[in-house]
This record gives sequence, C-alpha cells and structure tokens, in this order.
Amino acid sequence: MVEQVDLSDVAAVIQLHRRLREQGIAIDILINNAGHGLQGPFVDSQLDAALAMVQLDVASLTAVTHVFAQDMRARGRGKILLVSSLLGYQGVQNFAVYSAAKAYVLRLSEALHRELKRDGVTVTALCPGMSDTGFATTAQQKITPALKLLMMQPAPVVRAGIRALQAGRISVVPGWANKVSVIFMWATPRWLHQAFLSRVMNG
Repeated sequence: MVEQVDLSDVAAVIQLHRRLREQGIAIDILINNAGHGLQGPFVDSQLDAALAMVQLDVASLTAVTHVFAQDMRARGRGKILLVSSLLGYQGVQNFAVYSAAKAYVLRLSEALHRELKRDGVTVTALCPGMSDTGFATTAQQKITPALKLLMMQPAPVVRAGIRALQAGRISVVPGWANKVSVIFMWATPRWLHQAFLSRVMNG
C-alpha cells in the first residue's frame, strides 16, 4: 500500500493517520525521514525557504512522531527511527537552519528514547554524514574534496540505522570517519571543531 502525502502539511499528516486507523492499519515501524536542506548564508536566503525547512524538518516530523507514537504506546510495542544528521551535533556555517533543525531531531529522539522505552516503544536517532542520495543537489550544496572522501553510499547507512533500531540503541552515527568526527567534536573546544567542520562543508 502506498499513500502520497504532503508531509509539510500537518493537517495532511493528521488525515493520513486517521485514514490508516479507519482501515485498521497499524504502523509497527516508523522511519521518519522527511526533510530538506539549503546551503547558503542565513541572511541572504529567502525567509520563506528557511521557514519551509523548519516546517518540514521540525514541525511535521514532530506531528508524524506524535500521532504514531501514541498508537504504539497504546499497543505496548513499536519502533521509531528519526533521521537526524551529523550536522545535528554542531551549528555549521551556511547550514544554520538545517543544522539547527537536525539538532532538534536528535534531542527529540534522545528524550523520546527514554520516555517511551518503558512503554515498549524503541526510538533511535540515525545521524548520517554525507550520503550519495541526491540530497546535495537538491540542497544546492557544494561538494568539497573532503566531502567526496567522506561520502557514503545509501545502503550501509540504511543498514546501520536498522541494526541500531533493532538493537534498541539511542542513536547511531554510520561510518568510521563520521564516528571519528563526533569524537573530535566531543574532545575539542567548540571554536576549533566549528572552524574545522565549516571548512569541510564549505571548502
């Protein structure tokens, strides 16, 4: 069964949930992957584009998670994978709104992991780095030489997310280079890793 829905429209999300319930369809695994990004200086971008990103990446993701998590809690079982990003760990120059939105997704997922665990519902955050999915083209993103080296194919990213969800982990960063990046962020002053990540992302 395939349902085509504009996930940026919260009302459409609520209607989708209602239709599925009326048809007796229970969602046991929710992979909340809707989102988009744009690269560029914050004040030079169109406000409508920034707000559209917040609407889809934050508001709609929250709505989808809320309505289906309620059903899972009532049944006492379910799994939710929220797709954040490596940029969710750090504010990044020229990705201000996107990195902030993905930080929201990561923190929401971490909180829900603990809130819903006792109800039999697993919530896991997937935090991929650069992946070869066509996202960069849509986001008008510059592919720097460093990003080309770090770019992962979609299949291992998906496998890492599914394995982490099945294992009940709170979050996962796929790829050794991306894992090293997170450790580097934890172990160094903010000014240093912000400058480093800015260079990687913007050249």
